[in-house]
Parts: sequence; C-alpha cells; structure tokens
Amino acid sequence: MAIRSGAQIIWESLMQEGVEVVFGYPGGTILPAYDAMLSYPSIHHVLTRHEQGATHAADGYARASGKVGVAVATSGPGATNMTTGIANAMLDSSPIVCITGQVGTSVIGSDAFQEVDVTGVTLPITKHNYLVRRVEDLAGILREAFHIARSDRPGPVLVDIPKDVQIARCEFVYPDTPFTRPRHRSAKPLTEQLERALEWIHKAERPVILAGHGVLLSGAIDELREFAEKTQVPVALTLLGLGVFPAQHPLCLGMMGMHGEAYANRAVQSADLLIAMGMRFDDRVTGNLKTYAKQAKKIHIEIDPSEIAKNVRVDLPILADLKAVLEQMNPRVVPGKYDAWRAQIAEWRAETEARDIQQFDQSDKLLAPHVINDLWAATGGDALIVSDVGQNQMWEAQYYRHDSPRSLITSGGLGTMGFALPAAIGAKFARPEAEVWVTVGDGGFQMTMPELATMMQEKLKINIAILNNGFLGMVRQWQEFFYERRYAATPILSPDFTKIAEAYGIEACRVTRRADVIPTIQMARQTPGPMLIDFRVEAEEAVYPMVPAGADLHEMIRRPAPVNS
Repeated sequence: MAIRSGAQIIWESLMQEGVEVVFGYPGGTILPAYDAMLSYPSIHHVLTRHEQGATHAADGYARASGKVGVAVATSGPGATNMTTGIANAMLDSSPIVCITGQVGTSVIGSDAFQEVDVTGVTLPITKHNYLVRRVEDLAGILREAFHIARSDRPGPVLVDIPKDVQIARCEFVYPDTPFTRPRHRSAKPLTEQLERALEWIHKAERPVILAGHGVLLSGAIDELREFAEKTQVPVALTLLGLGVFPAQHPLCLGMMGMHGEAYANRAVQSADLLIAMGMRFDDRVTGNLKTYAKQAKKIHIEIDPSEIAKNVRVDLPILADLKAVLEQMNPRVVPGKYDAWRAQIAEWRAETEARDIQQFDQSDKLLAPHVINDLWAATGGDALIVSDVGQNQMWEAQYYRHDSPRSLITSGGLGTMGFALPAAIGAKFARPEAEVWVTVGDGGFQMTMPELATMMQEKLKINIAILNNGFLGMVRQWQEFFYERRYAATPILSPDFTKIAEAYGIEACRVTRRADVIPTIQMARQTPGPMLIDFRVEAEEAVYPMVPAGADLHEMIRRPAPVNS
C-alpha cells in the first residue's frame, strides 16, 4: 500500500473520480494541497478571481457536462465566499464538491486566524458536508462526497479539511464503493400507482405535461419525447427545463409561470390533468396556490420525497426515478382525442403571438427581445447560452428557442446575479467545442466582471452580450408596475464596458441600432478570441407577460400592442 499525505490523497482521489479540471483560489490553510497539486499535472487548475466565481464555474461545468464540478478554497473568507455558489447549486440540484482548507484540529473552536465553522454555515445549503479530523478517513469521505453529489437528486457537498490533516500521512487505498445511505421509498406499490396514472391519462380531455430540470437529471429526454408524441399531450416547461423538449416541436407550449407564455399559463389553468415530471411546483410557476389549476387532477413523478405535496397537493404522487417510470409507461400509452383541446390552445397561442413585439416594426429602437431573437437566428439556435439573472434572463428564455438539452445554463432557484460569466467559464471547460455566449445585464455583469481575467488567462473563446439599459432592470420593472415608478436605487452607473474589455485584451464594440445586431454577432462568432458586445437597449422596456407575486396564474400583465412607427 502507498503512503500518502492528506494533500496527496485529495488529488489522487480526484483522479480516481475522473476529475480533469478544478476551479479555485489558494490560501494558507489549503496550501499543502496546492503544493501537492504540482505533482498531479493531469488535473488542470483554473485560478478564478474570487471564490464565488470558482463555485459558479464548478456549477457551470457540472450543468454543461453532467459530471461533478469541483471548487477549492481556503478557510475563513475563502470558504464563506463560496456560500452563494453552494446555495445556488443546492437550489438547482447541481452536483458539485467543494473542498475547503481549515485551521489545524488543535485550534478548532478557538477563533484562530481565518477560522470559520464552514460546516455549520453550509449545513442548510449542502446535500451533505464533512469536517475531516483524521487523515485515515479522508479517502473514504471524498469517495462518499462524490457519490452523494451525483446520486438521486444531485446537489453540492462540502469537505472541510484541516491543515494538519493535509500534512499527516497514512496508507492510501481508494474505496471501491462508497457507503450508501438508505433511500426513501413510496409506501404504495409502484405498479398500483402506474396503473392509476395510465387510467387518468387515457380518460383526460385537457391534459398538460409540466416538464422540469429533473427530466435532464434523470436522463429522460428521449422518454419524455416518446411519451408526449405517443399521447399527443402538450408540454409546458419550467425555466430550468428549457431544452429538455424541443422548443420548436408542435407539442411544445414553451415556458410557463411568472414570465411564461400566456397561452401556456392558460392551458395549465384550464387543464383537467397535470402530469408533473421532474419539477417542484415552485412559486414562480404556480402563482396563487389557492387558484392553481383547480380543475386538474395532478400526477407528480419525483425522486425527492421532500418535494411531494410541499407546495401543491397532488392527487397521485409517484416517488421514483422519472426515466424508469416513463420506460414502464411508454409501451402502454395511446394517443388521446384532443382535437378540441389542441384547437383551443392554438387559438390562445395565436392571440399571444399577435401581441409579440417581434410582429411589429420597431426598427427605430434597440430592444432587448430583438437582440436575443437575433442572437438565436444568427447562431441557428445551436449555441450554449449562459444567462444571468433578471430581465435579460427572462428575455433569453422567451426569445432563444432551445431545442436541445444543456443548451441553457442559468440560475433558477436562487436567482444569483453575477452567475453567468464564471458559469460560462466552467461550461467552456466542459464543452470546449461548443459556441458559448453569455447574456447578462449591466448590473449582474459588474458583480463578477473580474472573471474576465480568468477567461483571458485560460484563453477561452466566450462571447459576451451585455443588455445595457442603465437600470437594475427587473427591480425597476417592479417599481414601475407596483411602486408608482419610484426608482429607488435602481439606476446604475456603469463603466465603458468596451474599454474595460480592451484593458483585458478582449475585442469589444458597442451596438445602438437594430440593423447592426446580426452583423456584430456574426463578427463576434468569426473573431478567434472572445468578444464583448455592449448592446445599448431601451431603458424602460419590460418583460411581458408578468404574473404579479401572489396573483392567479392566469391574471397576467400583458404587453400593450405596440404601435407601428
């Protein structure tokens, strides 16, 4: 058996897990691990400019690849800087392992320099966490950490390793199998539930599938499409579900919820059966729970027992892996008689599309929806888009038509501004052949703008589209609709982003006219290195439709019909 230090065990364990890249920032208590890293050149370390950036990059890597992302930081502020990224991964079920240094075991609890109880801090925002007190336990803990991060409903795991544990030595054997915890199972036989589900599906007259991120996590992309096409049931998508069912498929209703398609929300509210697949009935999807889909029976296929009936009471919970459930159901489903239902949805869709700003001549203005629509057209819908949070995120979701899985990476549950740029760095490492675009507002971009240096140091071809409206746009929109246009603290001053980009050695330009959008996007695509485009869009454009917080899902604020110029 080989004798290894704890620091060496970290890297050897990562190699055993197939890790090829880690994102991190060194410091005193993690220094033994960084010193040992030089002996493991097969693992590429990416020096981010902030530990939050490292965690978002690991998250982006995980979402783009389906593998576990890894982030490394020192103790104290290094570890606490990671917490936003960890919480983001937790709410979006993204598998990452965060490794942090800690003060020596002999001084834990003494308020030593840069000591923080990071396992206590992160307990509510990790799937599991560890404080390693013995070097002999380190390999087994890392083995288990990766297993927990990727299994069942994925999520973040943190491993806190004191400095003396990194220095200590022991015999190293990487466990063949991890310790596995018992899983919760449904109390009722699964066959009974499936029989009832099939009966309800075949009797329904106005069914709708609600597809979420869990479809991707389960690997049930093909099974969902087979189910929808066999039954002819329309599919509405959550934000994180975009791409799990092709946007341009005739059965696709697009995104539902607060800023979803009006016809999708009306379909949900009028349905007599909702089949929820890998989604958790988030408040941004449901609106007022008292009036949510009152006419519909609800089937909920979900792997996490804590999500069953947490927000919405369902009539038939199926606690199981979605892919396994669909594999059993698909051979037995048949097309429904939904002619009247399809006609009604088509009528709602036509009414919605008549209000779409793309239908009106607005050539004298540069509007954010036009920019996103033109980006979709210019890239043929084949780019990997990493969107930030706010209005830019909703416009991307509405106007970039995602036909393939893992083509959109964004922060859903936590809504983390500043997520996009570092997450795109991770995504590009996961899929170096992909055309990667960042779509971001001027506010969110300034939160993690220093990661431009990371992008350049790593020589990554990532294009950046800033939708620059001079406001914290989504907050401003709420102030416009609900606070009588009292714009408190939402006007935001920004630097000249083109000069900032040039300071980092990045090609950059500014666009103020609609006619220049596609030519500039094509120029960015043809530029060998990264390019930043500062789109100066209309300042007070709003995202439509919008379901006010707490309102009924069908009570949407709709876009006023634009007047032709």
